[in-house]
Amino acid sequence: MALTIGLVGLPNAGKSTLLNALARVNAPAASYPFTTIEPNTGVAVVPDERLDRLTELIKPERKVPATVEFVDIAGLVQGASKGEGLGNQFLGYIRNVDAIAIVLRAFESGDVTHPLSTVDPERDAEVLWVELGLADLAAVQRRLESIRTAARSGDKAAQQELAALTEIERALDSPAELRRLLADNAIAEVADRLRLLTAKPAMSVLNIGEDNEHQRQLVARVRNKATTENMQVCVINAQLEDELNQLEPAEAAEYREALGAEQDALTVFIHTAYKLLGLITFFTIDGPEVRAWTVRQGATAPQAAGKIHSDFERGFIRAEVIGWQALLEAGSIARARELGQLRLEGKEYLVEDGDVIHFRFAV
Repeated sequence: MALTIGLVGLPNAGKSTLLNALARVNAPAASYPFTTIEPNTGVAVVPDERLDRLTELIKPERKVPATVEFVDIAGLVQGASKGEGLGNQFLGYIRNVDAIAIVLRAFESGDVTHPLSTVDPERDAEVLWVELGLADLAAVQRRLESIRTAARSGDKAAQQELAALTEIERALDSPAELRRLLADNAIAEVADRLRLLTAKPAMSVLNIGEDNEHQRQLVARVRNKATTENMQVCVINAQLEDELNQLEPAEAAEYREALGAEQDALTVFIHTAYKLLGLITFFTIDGPEVRAWTVRQGATAPQAAGKIHSDFERGFIRAEVIGWQALLEAGSIARARELGQLRLEGKEYLVEDGDVIHFRFAV
């Protein structure tokens, strides 16, 4: 399954433009609130030069990259958790995503109104976290009401859940405190069962416009605060990126170079999201296909095999492993095997970023 990321922001923060820039889906974007009514979704290919290099070497019939799915819901407003605006209707659409991207407006525009009149990404972030927290608080309180009777009757599992829910309820007004609590596996399990929005990994996306001193100050303040809160931040000019996507790749690359932008928005976004979630990539070469797979850092060889098929994990015997650069230097799998560069790894092996793996299994 693709990595899924929900885009959350105030109206006119540029979420739909960002979605267009990342996934090229032509989602509607306009200079008035609530352009997005039904959630927009888009799937983007994860750019990876290593996969391209392996494809050039192997020359397979198919190259299958990793993908990421974006879900863009209606802009949230103050009071969304209590029924204000339209955004509250769609919070359910992002309760199943792997991570949340908080899209914050840092650009000035006389043509695009701001729902709170002034551009202040720090304030906007606080508004959004309050609304997400209040929505989660309602879910926690409903669960507390339904479990108290069982807990009072002596049900041990109910008592443990009640204790975890009480801790979560207390911490919901502070995302940093909640993240600290989630280090406790019992609390994390309860939060995951309730699909709490504020418990999901989150990153901030600053949507900027033309460079100016005031905007640079806004960006610096958000970055400084993110550092103190151990939050991941990426800065993207969504409008510019959307426009560059209309050009031929070579022309767009030349224009980015002139602007001093080494990477496109999707690469910047994916790099930040992978760092946030602790994700790495391994590759498989199977007959006519070279494919990229995404796993958590620290995944064992059987767990990585399970990404391909549950039978691979259940019947795992061993894995043949070589780093992607070593394979390029060898020139082929056959030559790497002749040189003794293919390592046989067992169930305890921790997959490394860039591994090329062939799994042996029996079921």
